This record gives sequence, C-alpha cells and structure tokens, in this order.
Amino acid sequence: MTVARSKNIGISPQKMRLVIDQVRGASVAEAENRLAYMTSPAANVVLKTVRSAAANAENNDYLNRADLKIVRITADQGPVLKRYIPRARGRAGSRNHPMCHLTVEVQEARDN
Repeated sequence: MTVARSKNIGISPQKMRLVIDQVRGASVAEAENRLAYMTSPAANVVLKTVRSAAANAENNDYLNRADLKIVRITADQGPVLKRYIPRARGRAGSRNHPMCHLTVEVQEARDN
C-alpha cells in the first residue's frame, strides 16, 4: 500500500469530504477523470495528491499505474487559523479558518 499526504490545506475538512466521497474506491485513472472536470477548488488539491500517490507507487514500489485503485482516502481536521474581524461599538468578532490534512492510499487492484 502506497501513501501520499498533503498537509495544512486551506480548505475545511467538511468541504474536502464532499469531493473525496466522489472518488473513494475508484481506480486512479477514473478518479483523475472525475476530478479533472469538477469545479471545486478542493478537486485540484485532491487530484494533485492522487497523482502523487500513483507516482509514489510507480517509482518506489514498482507497481503498474493502470492497475492502481484508491483503497483509502481521508480528510482529517488540521490546525485552525483564528482571526478577528471588527464589529459595531468597538467590539471584535472571531473568524476561524479551518485547515485539513489529506491522505490517499493506493494499492494494486486484485482481479479475482
């Protein structure tokens, strides 16, 4: 099983999970096709990480790219940037910018 990780992505895990649910369990080629035509900014990050996992599998483990399948893909909570925005009467309101960590694991599909 080959892994690729992207950390501290400036997209919330909730929005990232909407994209990764579309490619979970798919082959790498099929996932690349789906992600290439999505309009979400999260799709570009997921596409880059899936390609990285496939390249890791090819170069490090000598696996065939055509046979690769996404076994596990997760978007976990990362650090939260806490900022303040001005409000009425000199007060301040908080604004949180959540981040996430993306993990993609690929493996050769078993044809049984």
